[in-house]
Amino acid sequence: MNELDVEVLVVGGGPVGLCAAIELARHGISVLLVERRADTSIFPKARLITTRTMELLRGWGVQEEVERAGMPREEYLAVGVGSSLTAADFLRSAAELDRDAPQSPTYTFLCAQDRLEVILRRLAESRPETEVWFGATMTGMRPTAGGVTATVNRADGETLVRCRYLVAADGSRSGVREGLGIAAEGPPPLGHMISIMFEADLGFLPPDRRAALSFLRDPPCAVEAVDHERRWMVQTGYEPELGGSPADFTEEACLAAVRAAVGVPGLPVTILGVMPWLQQAMVAAAFRAGPVFLAGDAAHVATPQGGFGMNCGIQDAHNLAWKLAAVLRGTAGEELLDTYEAERRPVAARTVDESLNNALITFDMMEGRLSMREAIERQAGRRSCEGLVLGFGYDSRAVVSDGTAPPAPADPYRTYVPTARPGHRAPHVWLHGPDGRVSTLDLLGPRFTLLAAAGAGWPQQAAEAARRTGVPLTAVEIAAEEISAEDPPTLGEPSPHVPGDPFTVAVRRPSGPLLSPTWAKEYGLGPEGAVLIRPDGHVAWRSPDGPASALALTKAVDQVLSRR
Repeated sequence: MNELDVEVLVVGGGPVGLCAAIELARHGISVLLVERRADTSIFPKARLITTRTMELLRGWGVQEEVERAGMPREEYLAVGVGSSLTAADFLRSAAELDRDAPQSPTYTFLCAQDRLEVILRRLAESRPETEVWFGATMTGMRPTAGGVTATVNRADGETLVRCRYLVAADGSRSGVREGLGIAAEGPPPLGHMISIMFEADLGFLPPDRRAALSFLRDPPCAVEAVDHERRWMVQTGYEPELGGSPADFTEEACLAAVRAAVGVPGLPVTILGVMPWLQQAMVAAAFRAGPVFLAGDAAHVATPQGGFGMNCGIQDAHNLAWKLAAVLRGTAGEELLDTYEAERRPVAARTVDESLNNALITFDMMEGRLSMREAIERQAGRRSCEGLVLGFGYDSRAVVSDGTAPPAPADPYRTYVPTARPGHRAPHVWLHGPDGRVSTLDLLGPRFTLLAAAGAGWPQQAAEAARRTGVPLTAVEIAAEEISAEDPPTLGEPSPHVPGDPFTVAVRRPSGPLLSPTWAKEYGLGPEGAVLIRPDGHVAWRSPDGPASALALTKAVDQVLSRR
């Protein structure tokens, strides 16, 4: 038997597992990812990429590649309802395209999972810290005094893998979760579903009948655009209690279902694949068992209504990776890892609930409790969900509270209110400098970043705090007015005593002064204020108006990292 030692073993090679491997590698952590499938998904599955996930892809340097693989933004926000795509009662509505424009340097996007996985796999495999094994199955695991020992089987035989931590991203039927005896909590399955992927030329549909997602009533199903050219998907259901099963969906039955959904009996169609799945909403009772962590569908399963599941899982990976890295590198206490569940489980529970609310709109229409007009208005309105995906805040020991209250918008699902309150995502603000326009989010990377008012002395204090703690800090000064050439540098250099610092990866480092007359107000800061931002982009600590203090920064870092 072969043997391999790595710091983290990731089980599952879908988007969540691949993102976990990518982010861990950015922190310099050695990773083995194992995936039982021989290759990436052939099914589109998830398609919606939320604004927050697009921000991560931007930080990894693949935003443009994802956009090239995706669908035109002007079409993806549209939702349709009707008896069929060509029926006289078909209605179409679209959310406001520019609604999320002020919130981020990027935006919500639509890219089918099968194409996204190819990009993520290539990125993961490009990292020297990462080994990616497709066609490999973890056949057993057991916790040990030093972490986890697992057995992985692939074509060339078995490998004994020793790791400090294991991240289970192995899906809604997670064998790891079941093996740990962790219950999944939620209502009974909402439906037994079948996805039929097909190829057809639907170019004859006029623009007012082209939508990324259409809910149809005769027969009940949904039609999804995969590439908005020739690839599409019909989602329909069956009832086991009435004798239905996936075996009923022969090629003939699938062709009939597709033609009925389009409303063209003789439509030329090629069936590309059929996939059964359960529509359900559940959250695991725990996200951690010792050195094993659950992420993505292994930890929470949302209905597909809203496109939240994959994105919520990617945020799990982003939250967990820097914490594992800090503990593995000895800069944080083991207690930091307890904050993973404390921070992510409430967000997951709310996300799952909102996906269920979206599903109920469709059920009400299908069962006649809502007219198609009412349903389309509600569905289109809930395509705007920036409050849900950007507005959440963490409350844990990895956040230093400043006693302020969180925003309370009237519609917390749709409305995002930017805030630099500790625990919340650092707000996006455009800054201006010698290299052009840059977002505050572009300055962040896999290390702690201090954004501070220019001239208050924070870079010097951050360098001293980094020396005291051994934790790399980058200090960026931002001015409210033009800065003279004699003023100190705006970007603190990486701490020289930290070897192998990966900060430079996909992070824009300005070469001169940065200017914004509004950023301090948007971050809740005075003329000498500063905020410390965690490696996952969430505010860890805020000093509204100074004075600059290495001691205050040191105390904040020690609390956030559970250092005794």
